[in-house]
Amino acid sequence: MTAGNNGASKPEDDDPFGYLYADGQAAGAQPPGQGGYGYPGPAAQPGVPRTSYNQVRAVGERQYGQQQVPPQPGYGYPPQQAYGQQPAPQYHQPNPQYAAPETYPGGAPTAHRPAQDGGGSGGRGGPNTKALLIAAVAVVAVVLIGIGAALLSGNDGDRDKKNEAASSGGSGGEAKESDKAKEPEKKPEETPALELPKQDAATLTLGGSTTVESSVDGAQGVNGTYVTGFNNVGSSVTWKANMPTEGSYRLTVRYAIPAVDANATLTVNGKPNTQPIGLKNFINSSDTNLEKNWQTTWAPVDLKKGENEIKISCEDGNQCDVVLDWLEVTQK
Repeated sequence: MTAGNNGASKPEDDDPFGYLYADGQAAGAQPPGQGGYGYPGPAAQPGVPRTSYNQVRAVGERQYGQQQVPPQPGYGYPPQQAYGQQPAPQYHQPNPQYAAPETYPGGAPTAHRPAQDGGGSGGRGGPNTKALLIAAVAVVAVVLIGIGAALLSGNDGDRDKKNEAASSGGSGGEAKESDKAKEPEKKPEETPALELPKQDAATLTLGGSTTVESSVDGAQGVNGTYVTGFNNVGSSVTWKANMPTEGSYRLTVRYAIPAVDANATLTVNGKPNTQPIGLKNFINSSDTNLEKNWQTTWAPVDLKKGENEIKISCEDGNQCDVVLDWLEVTQK
């Protein structure tokens, strides 16, 4: 900014309050409103710029532009308004208390410089919000497109893997984990039950006075047959039983008695048991009719794998008034 021609006096020569002191009054300092302010200083020379940017002037003396405003009454205060009178609005009025150096003759131009339009809101060069909004929408669109493409490619990859697995038929003998999970767990193989022998007494080898009859109802043999005539010493039935394994078993016998306990001798593989086999009246029947007294009993036997000979006989000391229906070997 170029300063105007304000005279040749120096700023340090100015003392706005010089008129208050004796030495200032002696030097010619004058109070405000009399054409001077402070020490008068050296006279200004035409064409010689003053070394100070601003010269202290009386209040109200400096004005904007070239318009001169008369000094206000009082010292820096506006005139009193009449009671009830509204003061005139002072919007955009120049301040009479201040004037910039460029307002003096030869100062910088005071033309108004319009604000540049930066394309932003408010016409003050702010950011272009419309452009920013468009850029943000574009970024979001790109992100969404990328996510959609990733999902589509992932689905295509899974579909290709499934098709490949289906076409290869599980090559290499390897099953998928999901297929393994669907397969039922294999239970440990159960040992099949042994098929143990059972035979009608009428089909056994008979000895002594034993015979086959079918006159008594309730017999379970073929055609209702059973063995009778067993109550004589030396009578017997012999069974050739073929066992799958060696072990201890039960020999179960179905019989009928005339409501009186009976017993017989049991021989296994040529060795008689120390205890006779009991053919007792376990149902406590009092009816002597044989068909009312069918029942079962059992005795422990040790058998070997393969063929075993089991013999039931009427020996001395046995009570043998009994008829025999069938014999069976069962698990103990």
